[in-house]
Amino acid sequence: MYILKTEAAFDSAHFLYGYEGKCRNIHGHRWKIEAEICAEELVSEGQTRGMIVDFGDFKKDLKEIADSFDHRLIYEMGTLKAATEQALADEGFAVVRVDFRPTAENFSRHIFGLLKDEGYSVKRVTVYETPSNCAVYEED
Repeated sequence: MYILKTEAAFDSAHFLYGYEGKCRNIHGHRWKIEAEICAEELVSEGQTRGMIVDFGDFKKDLKEIADSFDHRLIYEMGTLKAATEQALADEGFAVVRVDFRPTAENFSRHIFGLLKDEGYSVKRVTVYETPSNCAVYEED
């Protein structure tokens, strides 16, 4: 099996609603994403002959995903009051509302799905919340 791996990163803030600890407060991370795609066979003709995909395309697509979260407050739907959401919008803050708790585990699964939706044969996505702590998602 052939495997390609690339990475991207983004800076964002989040909080864990309902969590009893420091992470219930808004705080930031330098998130790092490592994405791996795989194939049994390489492309046999054309410009990408001998490749799984063009590394440039793979890197660009992962970077676009990372950029969609960069320098934003990421929060789970239903965890902020409507007035708070409106105040953030009125102030012009960049926010991303997601339908999952914004943990490294859930980000790894979410990004896996986004890459899969782009047509990649995704093997594994690893999301680092800190330089030494990460979550990995892969399907059987």
